[in-house]
Amino acid sequence: MSRWPHNPSLWLSPSVHDIENDCQHRLPQSGVMSETSDCIVFSDAAIKRGDHIIWQHGTFAIPTGSVTAIVGTNGTGKTTMMRAELGLLPLCHGSLTVLGKPAGEMNKRIGYVPQSYVANVDSNLTAEQSVLLGLTGTRFGIHPITKAQKAKALEALEFTGIADKARYRLSELSGGLRQRVAIAQALVCDPQLLMLDEPLANLDLASQRATVHVLAKLNRELNMTIQVVAHDLNMLLPILTGAVYLLDGHPHYADMHKVLDSDLLTHLYGTQVQVVTTPQGDMFVTPTPDELQDQPQDMHTAAEVAQLHHHEHGNATNGSTANSAENR
Repeated sequence: MSRWPHNPSLWLSPSVHDIENDCQHRLPQSGVMSETSDCIVFSDAAIKRGDHIIWQHGTFAIPTGSVTAIVGTNGTGKTTMMRAELGLLPLCHGSLTVLGKPAGEMNKRIGYVPQSYVANVDSNLTAEQSVLLGLTGTRFGIHPITKAQKAKALEALEFTGIADKARYRLSELSGGLRQRVAIAQALVCDPQLLMLDEPLANLDLASQRATVHVLAKLNRELNMTIQVVAHDLNMLLPILTGAVYLLDGHPHYADMHKVLDSDLLTHLYGTQVQVVTTPQGDMFVTPTPDELQDQPQDMHTAAEVAQLHHHEHGNATNGSTANSAENR
């Protein structure tokens, strides 16, 4: 039985309030993890390349049904974390479970959209052929496409709002439409977890909003857990429920209302950042205006970080969402 709802709505550029309304009601789905369980669990996890530790002492849990961003400055290990969750990079310490199993064992239930998809995909493929690769791409040899597979691909294209582009070559589509093709390809196998690496990069404003609207509907109607690597939080803020932030070599997890703190974001990005709330209740993250050019980069001690984040590490494991915020 297909999980896709029928008669998908048109994907027009939403307002912030439209997206917030999309996320207020999540429908439970049969055959998926319960909303009270944790989708991804780190327990004193660490990863390194060669002799260099990328990050360590990661102890937190990401809830099922959440929309989470992985944020941090360049080189802190955001994409590395996602690759570890896929089992592509081994931990050097601790443990990491995804969908209740060790990382890598449940990849068949994970949809993944790489950062390079839009630029590197074969532009001679049609949108439909590209989505079908989500069903056949891991099989060697030539295999006939069944009617059921074509129907499944069309459902995914309909859900992302681009069924009318099924016969178009990717070279004929804009970057925003190609990104939705990539999402449709990741969805065609009915994943429980969708992972996207910089999905809004190099897209214009309208395409960013349309992509966020697709993610909002996935989370609302399918209760799909979504994880996004992101530099700019602003477009994603209406749908985010939490964030993993990589600071001083340690990953932390917190709900968004705790992450949206000027002091925390200033420490995180090493420059003055303010969180602005409009009279309508919308929130934006922005650099502080008129910052002095000769102001030194924010450099904080380990003691200051510990006080700000209440970061604890050791051998204790953390398997509950309730405790994850305390250990962020």
